[in-house]
Amino acid sequence: MKFKNPYKDKKWFKYLGNKYVWVLLFFIVWMLFLDNYSYFDHRFLDEQIHELEDNKKYYQDEIKKDQEQIKQLKNPEQIEKYAREKYFMKKDSEDIYIIQFEGDTIQEKE
Repeated sequence: MKFKNPYKDKKWFKYLGNKYVWVLLFFIVWMLFLDNYSYFDHRFLDEQIHELEDNKKYYQDEIKKDQEQIKQLKNPEQIEKYAREKYFMKKDSEDIYIIQFEGDTIQEKE
């Protein structure tokens, strides 16, 4: 007596019984999850690339700002102004008074 498969005439069984479908499914699963160059690894690396490109743009903008500041500091008057504002430098004949308010952004060195 020969056993007859009841699912043999079903449409889905014809597809799942095909060896090429199994090879294709194996290939898709391998490429999505198991391979070194899987889809998910590519997504992660693409996110890193976008983040690095944003950092590159930010640093290029900062370089432009610094170059403008360097151009300004070639003028002796601008150097004096910068030294007075940032480092509280003064001429010999001057007195400097630093006035601090509550909540001031300049913090004292402890």
